[in-house]
Amino acid sequence: MRLLVTGGRTGYLGRHVCRVAAGHGHEIEAVASVECDVRDPDAVLALLRAARPDAVVHTAYRQDDWDVTATGAAHVALAAAEVGARLVLVSSDVVFSGSAPSYAESARPDPITAYGAAKAAAETVALAVCVDVVVARTSVILGDGQSPHERLVHDLAAGGEGALFDDELRCAVHVEDLASALVELAANDHRGVIHLGGADPVSRLELGRLVAARDGLDVAALRGASRAALGVPGPLELRLDSSLASRLLSTRLRGAREFL
Repeated sequence: MRLLVTGGRTGYLGRHVCRVAAGHGHEIEAVASVECDVRDPDAVLALLRAARPDAVVHTAYRQDDWDVTATGAAHVALAAAEVGARLVLVSSDVVFSGSAPSYAESARPDPITAYGAAKAAAETVALAVCVDVVVARTSVILGDGQSPHERLVHDLAAGGEGALFDDELRCAVHVEDLASALVELAANDHRGVIHLGGADPVSRLELGRLVAARDGLDVAALRGASRAALGVPGPLELRLDSSLASRLLSTRLRGAREFL
């Protein structure tokens, strides 16, 4: 299979997807933002026409940029549809508000942040224009020691300013598990939405303590704070129901308490 991965050169998840795919013998086209600006529809279409991939795994995004996260994903979806490539669009649990006890694939997105709205818009376009598409919603990604969350924990444990929310629950997933699941999805025939979250809903604070314990850091140095009390916008409890993935995929999505 010839696989094109946006964010495959410089993105945290994209690099792992490329490595896993190469290990499975797939031919990889890793694309960085400097090589193709997803905000430019002509550039995206030219890239896919030249590469002629069997599948595209779209990992590229910018949390603070609608044009990259929403419009850019739409350009990738339209180009994938034109060249007949399967699209695996990486989305997020933040398309939900957190008001429901848990979220299955059938749940209607109700984002309460700009980033969540951008991801929901990207999903909508991809599902509308691509026949062969899977939207993979995931959660906090970490596990190899190099993720933004793990680097933050090291900084806080060393005395850095800040705290970790003790009332924000997420289904954190190991980056290797997620990358393997995405590569598996690129090669199978599942279409539509699928949730790729870890087995354990854990708070940001608990996640930080697990990282600190794994890495021999001072767990007591990590401070907790309430997102709700501070009024920081964003969902509080996002429990993804990933039972479909457990039935469909051979990749097992471990929970944070296991992989940390």
